[in-house]
Amino acid sequence: MTTRRSFLKGAAATGIAFCSCGLGDEARAQSKAPRLPVKVGGKRVLTVDVHAHCYFHEAIDLMGDAADKVLPPVKGVPEHFIVIEQRLKEMDAMAIDMEILSINPFWYGKDRDTAADIVKLQNEKLAELCASRPDRFGAFASLTLQFPELAVQQLETAIRKQGLRGAAIGASVLGEDFSDPKFHPVWVRAEELGAVLFIHPQSTPELAKRFKGNGWLSNTIGNPLDTTIALQHLIFEGTLDRFPGLKILAAHGGGFLPSYAARGDHACFVSPQNCNATITLKKKPSEYLNQLYFDAMVFTAEGLRHLVAQVGASQIMLGTDHPIPWEDHPVDHVLATATLSDRQKAAILGGTAAHLFGIKEA
Repeated sequence: MTTRRSFLKGAAATGIAFCSCGLGDEARAQSKAPRLPVKVGGKRVLTVDVHAHCYFHEAIDLMGDAADKVLPPVKGVPEHFIVIEQRLKEMDAMAIDMEILSINPFWYGKDRDTAADIVKLQNEKLAELCASRPDRFGAFASLTLQFPELAVQQLETAIRKQGLRGAAIGASVLGEDFSDPKFHPVWVRAEELGAVLFIHPQSTPELAKRFKGNGWLSNTIGNPLDTTIALQHLIFEGTLDRFPGLKILAAHGGGFLPSYAARGDHACFVSPQNCNATITLKKKPSEYLNQLYFDAMVFTAEGLRHLVAQVGASQIMLGTDHPIPWEDHPVDHVLATATLSDRQKAAILGGTAAHLFGIKEA
């Protein structure tokens, strides 16, 4: 059996290209040309990608027999294991000044000691990587959310001692939603620390059978749906009222929620028997979107125009999913959105992220 390491080495040795669909050699060569610095209205602006990923071999190896199931079946897998100069070239070609790195949780099902070892190693590695190039990298910490009391300690260490910018979390933990009171201690500490919580989904496992077939529906539909469910629980269960200072960033433009948020405003009026009368929200469900943050990974100027109309330009930041090649030119659809002012474009490209994460702008 071909091992994970030998596959990655073999891919590099044989010159296998991990590229996005539909790009010919000429287009790809053009896409690799350095495109920094980015200017808006003739002024240099900082570009910050808040949705970028990496892995560390040592952490995956701690999964034991499950290690081979960690890596996603996508293009860009070798590039997850960062070689700094190569990653910087890729960022330059995408016109990205800085990436806020995250690791999608693959350890939620592991025992306490194994999960703790994985998180400890990853947070140390992330801190080391960011310290080597603080002008180009920041990172979200990993947390063992299946053990909330341990996650509180990890978050404290990550923010206060390791210089990490927040924490990356799934959209649920082993089928339990973040509105469950067992997670409240983590949200309390995150609120106190001012830590950003980046919700990145991992499909919707309950629908795995229906996702089978063409189109990679477990991701195409499953990931946005998973984020939508997570956010709706946080809203309707009153979690965002309980923790109004919580800084939540939702991947993939917030899933489907920003496209149909107003439906939730009518739900409990139409069917009060399906709502908890003891929970009284402080505002309309759709209004909570204006206190959440979203990445701009919606691909088109029209998609971004709509997202801005729903949540506000001040709540959106650049995102790519790099090194998975969803978007080679993430800056372009921001610049092409004619309904945005130059100030709003600069904020989405990096200004809002700089303020939220404490990054010094050029």
